[in-house]
Amino acid sequence: MENLIETFHVDIKLLIAQVINFAIVFGVLYFFALKPLLKVMSDRTKKIEKSIDDAQKVEEKLSKTDEEYNKAISKAKKEANIIMEKASVVAEEKKQDLVKKAKLEIGQIINKEKEQMQTEKAKTLKEIKREVADLVVVSLEKILEEKVDSKKDGKLIKRMVKK
Repeated sequence: MENLIETFHVDIKLLIAQVINFAIVFGVLYFFALKPLLKVMSDRTKKIEKSIDDAQKVEEKLSKTDEEYNKAISKAKKEANIIMEKASVVAEEKKQDLVKKAKLEIGQIINKEKEQMQTEKAKTLKEIKREVADLVVVSLEKILEEKVDSKKDGKLIKRMVKK
C-alpha cells in the first residue's frame, strides 16, 4: 500500500482532512439543505395526498348529491302526476256540475218561455175570439140590414120577446 501511496502521491493527512471536510460539508448540507428539502417534499406529498383524498370525498358527495337530486326529481314528478290526476278529476267533476246546472237553467228558461207562450197564446186566442165575435156582429148587422125589412124585423122582435 505504501507503494500505491508513493506512486499516486497521496498524503494520508491530507486524505483524512479531506474526509473530515467532506463529512462537515455533508453534515451542513444534510441539516441545512437536504433535511429541509426532504421536509418540504414530504409536506408537499402530504398536501397532494390530502387533496386527492378531498377530491375523492367531494366526488363521492357529488355522486350522492346527484343520486339524491335524481330521486328528488323523480319523486317530484310522481307527486306532480298525482296532483295533475287529482286536478283532472276535480275539473271533470266541476265540468259535470256546470253542465248539470246549465241543463237545469236551460230547462227553467224553456219552461218559462213555454208558460209565456201559453199565456200569449191564450191572450191571442181571446183577442181573436173577440175580434171574430165583433166581425160576426158587424157582418150580421150588415147582412140583417140588407135582407131584413121592417115587417121581418117586427116578427123577429116578437119571437125574441116570447123566448
